[in-house]
Amino acid sequence: MNSGPLLSVNDLRVTFTRHGEKPFTAVDGVSFDVHAGQTVGLVGESGCGKSVTSLAIMGLLPDRGNRVEGEATYEGVDLIGLSKNEMRDRRGRDIAMIFQDPLSSLNPVIPIGLQVTEVMERHRGMSRKEAMPQAQELLERVGIPDPKARLKNYPHQLSGGMRQRALIAMALACAPRLLIADEPTTALDVTIQAQILALLKELVQDTGTALIMITHDLGVVAGLCDEVNVLYGGRIVERGERHDLFARPRHPYTHGLLASIPRLDVPRGAKLTPVPGSVSDNLPWASACAFAPRCSHVIDVCRDKTPEWEIEHGGRGLRCHNPVEVEHE
Repeated sequence: MNSGPLLSVNDLRVTFTRHGEKPFTAVDGVSFDVHAGQTVGLVGESGCGKSVTSLAIMGLLPDRGNRVEGEATYEGVDLIGLSKNEMRDRRGRDIAMIFQDPLSSLNPVIPIGLQVTEVMERHRGMSRKEAMPQAQELLERVGIPDPKARLKNYPHQLSGGMRQRALIAMALACAPRLLIADEPTTALDVTIQAQILALLKELVQDTGTALIMITHDLGVVAGLCDEVNVLYGGRIVERGERHDLFARPRHPYTHGLLASIPRLDVPRGAKLTPVPGSVSDNLPWASACAFAPRCSHVIDVCRDKTPEWEIEHGGRGLRCHNPVEVEHE
């Protein structure tokens, strides 16, 4: 693994503005690094800023109604400062993204084969005749049966799992060094989920591609990610190596997410412990801890002072006034 990160996100902020309404900060000072061959997870409930972070990195947010600040440095180049054309040249070639809903991400009136070859024609200067055999190889590589016949199929003729595999094939067409997967298994049944996750893990191991996995499912994180970033209210509240974070969740939000997952080692019929409230029950980060209204460990200072980002012994990153104390087993 190289000494420096492949992608370094530093103090990324995304603010949405609508005429006549107060600006809303969806991503509020997010920073993290991704190294080659590493899988980094961005975890949290819907509305915590995970997908907006990825769209800002990819330059896919709409031109109007938002402001993106901070840095997302890929191999020494700040992606945030690139023009539309410069970013378009990098998307698909250097950085690729797998979206959450394959049916809406694929063009319904163009065969799968042409959608895969288009990427290679655009970024690798190949003719369609040259690209089509490679498209067939890509479909075979991601586990689509009878790939030669599937090249002529339209998206609606494929199952949900095969559509998601086709999206992965498109993302891999130019062998990008960084792959961003935004909830890639949400709409799939558990059997297909496991197959897709195994495929992504295999790709990272075989090619050295770096992967950012965006998910709300801690089960996905447990089997795939090397490092985990837990987001709440647009900020990272805890960061740690996967095994350590699962064994010793320090932030009450991380602890609550883990406590709400069904487990096999508890008595049958035992009740889950969900995180109370919703993501809309927030305080402003500027003057408090946003999680305070939902927190089981809240103390007075949580409502009056912003918790600072601190690096604990062992490299664990934490933003909390009153963290959970968990002993090693």
